[in-house]
Amino acid sequence: MMEGIKVALVTGGASGMGRICALRLAAAGARVAILDLNEAGLAQTAALSELIQPFRCDISRRDEVERVVAAVRAQLGPIDRLVHAAALMPSHALRDHDADAVIALMQINFAGTVYIVKAVLADMLAQQRGQLILFGSVAGKAMVPKMGAYCASKAAVNVYAETLHHELRGTGVKVHLVCPPAVNTPLVEQTLATDTPGSLALAKESGRLADPEKIIDAIDRGVARGRPVIYPGEARLLALWHALLPGLWWKALMHYER
Repeated sequence: MMEGIKVALVTGGASGMGRICALRLAAAGARVAILDLNEAGLAQTAALSELIQPFRCDISRRDEVERVVAAVRAQLGPIDRLVHAAALMPSHALRDHDADAVIALMQINFAGTVYIVKAVLADMLAQQRGQLILFGSVAGKAMVPKMGAYCASKAAVNVYAETLHHELRGTGVKVHLVCPPAVNTPLVEQTLATDTPGSLALAKESGRLADPEKIIDAIDRGVARGRPVIYPGEARLLALWHALLPGLWWKALMHYER
């Protein structure tokens, strides 16, 4: 999976699955740029490998993304792989979620995806090689109460990434959409610290949240096998449940909101 990757760019590299991906790439010998707003987390990740270089970046700002990607390219060389894991995941019932905050979340999770892809894609197309590993979510296919804004933003990422995969077939640039379930990372802690869905709170309490290392293992296998959409862990089952039995899906989830 890592063969031929000399330079990788990982967003959300300060913690969670982004950090795990960065460390694995560095362990395989790649030079890795990690992007995040969490400067302390960036420094902690970079301290774990001499091959990891931190860059502070707000992915919701197109000018900043373009500037940072240009700096990565200048300092490390052409980017062979993008792993886009950065996102926010607050929880609020839609009736209570401020309209501007909903749009701001879309700007971070969806527009940030568009900005980072566009910033690296032209060079990959010119080189006729490259990998884009984009983290959507099964939450964009199987929605959850109190997470409507997040689910909407990830649904947009899912559509964007899957469409991009098919549009780029034959160019040498591979696109992989990753749709993980709820994973035990700091991203979930954002949800638990706000108006968290009852089903997610129960999963945390009972230890049922997915192990991030195992999720990355599944993603690595999916990328190695060339799968355009990767459903690690229980994600495929959740997506099928919602697709085939949406009424039962919502009945089960709303049971925890009483």
